Amino acid sequence: MADAIKPRVRVPATAKKGDIIEIKTTVPHPMENGNRKDKDGTPIPRNIINKFTCTFNGKEVFKSDWYTSVSANPFLSFFVKVTEAGKFDFEWVDESGAKFTDSAAITIEG
Repeated sequence: MADAIKPRVRVPATAKKGDIIEIKTTVPHPMENGNRKDKDGTPIPRNIINKFTCTFNGKEVFKSDWYTSVSANPFLSFFVKVTEAGKFDFEWVDESGAKFTDSAAITIEG
């Protein structure tokens, strides 16, 4: 399943030093809560994304723990102050241990 899932992130390509930028992320994931059954009546095992981490140039800048109330295909938006050019790395981890990653670079203008 992890190979088929491709997260999407939106990070501005450029910013001025000290700007606060908005980062938007989404990841296609069914977020199965364990309460549904398949067409044969067999319970579908619970499997939700429960951790999200964003690092910038190797330093953690945002982290969140997710629980059962998060919808399928979760969308997340947050703000980060940038003081230098670099690379954002994003990681989502679900209960099966699958990891989904993406990255985006930003440059400082001026």
